[in-house]
Amino acid sequence: MGNRFVPAILIALLALFHAQLWLGRGSIPTVRSMQQRLDEQNAKNVKAQAANEQLAAEVRDLKEGLEMVEEKARSELGMVKPNEIFVQVNK
Repeated sequence: MGNRFVPAILIALLALFHAQLWLGRGSIPTVRSMQQRLDEQNAKNVKAQAANEQLAAEVRDLKEGLEMVEEKARSELGMVKPNEIFVQVNK
């Protein structure tokens, strides 16, 4: 009679561990979704890093020279120097 309980207990433990693998915290579906979220966040981080580098380059240019300031003023604010003629071409 005692020999029958050992396999039953082992099977119950196996079923419990198997259920933990599929349904519990740290289960395979949970790990997959977390990995997908991590991959998405890494992609966002790469885009943000590129944008930060571009902004840092613009800041450097603004600190170092006036050409960038003049270019920004011309394109964004419509600056025209004295004795210049402004021509706008629509595409």
